[in-house]
Amino acid sequence: AGYTDPVLVAATDGVGTKLRIGIATGEVDGLGIDLVAMCVNDLVCQGAEPLFFLDYFATGKLEVDKAARIVEGIAEGCVRSGCALIGGETAEMPGMYDAGDFDLAGFAVGAMERGRALPDGVSEGDVILGLASDGVHSNGYSLVRRIVDVAGLSWSDPAPFGDGPLGAALLAPTRLYVKPALAAIRAGGVHGLAHITGGGLSENLPRVLPEGLGAEIELGAWTLPPLFAWMAETGGIVPAEMLKTFNCGIGMTLVVAAARADELRALLTEAGETVFEIGRVVPGNGVTYRGSLG
Repeated sequence: AGYTDPVLVAATDGVGTKLRIGIATGEVDGLGIDLVAMCVNDLVCQGAEPLFFLDYFATGKLEVDKAARIVEGIAEGCVRSGCALIGGETAEMPGMYDAGDFDLAGFAVGAMERGRALPDGVSEGDVILGLASDGVHSNGYSLVRRIVDVAGLSWSDPAPFGDGPLGAALLAPTRLYVKPALAAIRAGGVHGLAHITGGGLSENLPRVLPEGLGAEIELGAWTLPPLFAWMAETGGIVPAEMLKTFNCGIGMTLVVAAARADELRALLTEAGETVFEIGRVVPGNGVTYRGSLG
């Protein structure tokens, strides 16, 4: 794989209760991308390049067409991430799952040169860049489904916040950040990355911050996507809870040297990402917010 002294890194995850929407609508094609993304986006935060992926698909009775569409999505996610789908397991377990139900788990293995692990060198004054998400991604869906119930909507109803059916909008696959993130890491100046999943910015950003340093986030640096604004209003969810539950439009963050911020922002933009400068590393602990979410 081109490494001199490699260290192997592994990650595992699932898709969560987002599967319930896919099962209810029959739209399962993007769930395989979700599965890959939730693993490889975590892997790259360690500074590692994904090498290969395996999946585990469990159901009560195998529906071949549905399973094939899911695996095609997994394969597509691997292609987009530059890793190989080398195998997997399909388990048929009658009595364990209700008719039509299934579950997914994924396992990614990557590599990096010894001594290159991230986070590394995070310092006061570092700039925090945020990469736009493609929607809710793959966490918080128990609350998402509750909000849809409160709104009295079905998955086939028009999405109140955009075009197309509500179910399809909520099934938008998790964005794959691997190739742009690796390009930024290799360019230099990246001190840490945080994949914004369950826990939102409030709980994921502190994972890359050393003791005594915190993150100050400017909420006005980006506009809250209409989907999240609708959920907040419909569910009566206060901003602090939104920021602790959902990505709120920022799916990946990079902590970078201030002197390299403009260069890295241009690199990431050229790679197809929508990039916002959302904050800085400051003395303190945890994440503090300035401005309002909206």
